[in-house]
Amino acid sequence: MNQDRSRTAYQESAAGLARRALGALRGAEGTAMVAAHVESAQDPGAALAAIRILGADTFAPVVLAGAPLHPEDAAAIALAFSALPPGRDVPLPPPAGPEGPWLMAWRDWGTVTLLTVLTGRGGARLTAPRPALPADAAPADDAAGWAEWSVRMGQLSTLALPGLDGPVHDAARRSPLALARGATRAVLRRDYPTAARIARWLAWLRSDGVRLPLDAGPLVEHIGLLAGGDRPALDTAISRRLIAL
Repeated sequence: MNQDRSRTAYQESAAGLARRALGALRGAEGTAMVAAHVESAQDPGAALAAIRILGADTFAPVVLAGAPLHPEDAAAIALAFSALPPGRDVPLPPPAGPEGPWLMAWRDWGTVTLLTVLTGRGGARLTAPRPALPADAAPADDAAGWAEWSVRMGQLSTLALPGLDGPVHDAARRSPLALARGATRAVLRRDYPTAARIARWLAWLRSDGVRLPLDAGPLVEHIGLLAGGDRPALDTAISRRLIAL
């Protein structure tokens, strides 16, 4: 399989896993949805890669809807990390290092951290070091660079879940206005996938008790009406649950 076909297979598998997670979040999916995704896949390697891509969102039905974490799901997530292990070196934050590996390292940290919290033992066998943040981790309200920063935060939206907290979350707490501007900008540009990801941070901040410069509820509903695709649908559903908290 060439690189383009491999990337397409990973993206399609990740979309399928996002549909399963959305179904589980709504109570329409059976138990062990992650394991079922791997077992039913024509390409098990792509299915395991999808777990790494979806990241901590595989736990959304557990931490937001109270669904139990099935042992087979925990095993499937652990298998994804053993079959496709993260690099041993902690990636440098941009611009000192490339953005892609750094973002993936943060997503891996979120997945492994939640697995450890939810299993109490299974996740402890996995390691995913927490990267550092770049110097522009949280722009001031009147500072330039908020647009690029908010997009980067959107790329880390899988961390916007209960049970996770760290430097990225502290950065979100320090810059709610920048996130509100970023989500609004994405909506105006009709970039609804990006808007859905950034809006998740606003929903998370609301659930965390942070005062926001806009009402996250109508924004999330507006994005939900216009966004298409499995991943934006999952992001919007997660935001609704966070707001309900």
